[in-house]
Amino acid sequence: MSEIKVQNLKKYYENVKAVDGIDLEIKNGEMVVLLGPSGCGKTTTLRCIAGLEVPTEGNIFFDDKEVTHLTPSDRNVGMVFQFYALYPHLRVRDNITFPLRAQRVPRSQIEEKLKQVVSIFQLENLLKRKARDLPPGDQQRVALARAIVRDPKVLLLDEPLSALDEKFREEMRSELGSLQKRIGITTIYVTHDQREAMALGDVIVVMKEGEIIQKGSPEELYEHPNSVFVGHFLGTPGMNFVNGQYTNGKILIDGTDLILPIENQSLKEKLRLFQEKLLIIGIRPEYIEIQQDGNKEGTLPLKVIAIEPAGRFRLVDFLLGEKIIRSRINWSFSIREDQIIQLKFREDKICIFDRHTEEALIS
Repeated sequence: MSEIKVQNLKKYYENVKAVDGIDLEIKNGEMVVLLGPSGCGKTTTLRCIAGLEVPTEGNIFFDDKEVTHLTPSDRNVGMVFQFYALYPHLRVRDNITFPLRAQRVPRSQIEEKLKQVVSIFQLENLLKRKARDLPPGDQQRVALARAIVRDPKVLLLDEPLSALDEKFREEMRSELGSLQKRIGITTIYVTHDQREAMALGDVIVVMKEGEIIQKGSPEELYEHPNSVFVGHFLGTPGMNFVNGQYTNGKILIDGTDLILPIENQSLKEKLRLFQEKLLIIGIRPEYIEIQQDGNKEGTLPLKVIAIEPAGRFRLVDFLLGEKIIRSRINWSFSIREDQIIQLKFREDKICIFDRHTEEALIS
């Protein structure tokens, strides 16, 4: 296991800035997820850490030892990618032990390491089968077993579950998180899937256009996004956004005659700093609540325009001016399309963003 430090990492391809000045520290044994849309630089960052790409600028350290220009084998990293690169004609045991045999490790040690990883990944009954004959979930386990059989300092995973169907992906997501905790290996996991990031990461690093936008625990990023981008990208569905202005203790919602009174004193004190400023108000679907007691004070009367079943809840779309906002409503409430519902925003969960920069002012 290793601590990893990345300093001012840049990677340019001619005039394209794939990674543009990343600083990152990863603690021993942490699972850190690099999350972002396609082309944001997360895979390039991983490949630089792996030694598969040479940075244009910057430094990479494992346990205070600089590894920026070392080969992948000299860094002692284990890697698993979207396509597992197993040898289809070889048996499972031969796929797993291939890195050890390539290093001419004594046979007794190979058998000992094989026994250990086979037990961890529960592959005892598959050792004699050819890799090509395995279902995708088992191929994934074999690829992971091969990656850690050499006792790597760091495990690097690039979209390892994206080739699996939804059922296998959910199973492997749960299993992978449990295995990482049990093994305790420092792990960097790349994905565009925010559900994977939320489920697996001790720390999530959100990236966009080659830069880190925000870093923190899943809860921190979900509840306190530092930008509209993070608020939208995290969550299923993402955060709702409406434009407004704060004036004399209330938010005037653009494009409507609706007023959102602010009663929470802490929020009111913070909003006073942004009097008359053009704002974006952000609120998660689960924090938009139905007012049940008939009291209309502090509520918004909004029209239901769509209802979508979503397991234990329904996702209900409401029309707010020209915007559609979405709430997560319990099945116990009777709701129909075109109905006017009194809704209340939980003030302790409201986020406020600058409309020009889209950066958080209150989060």
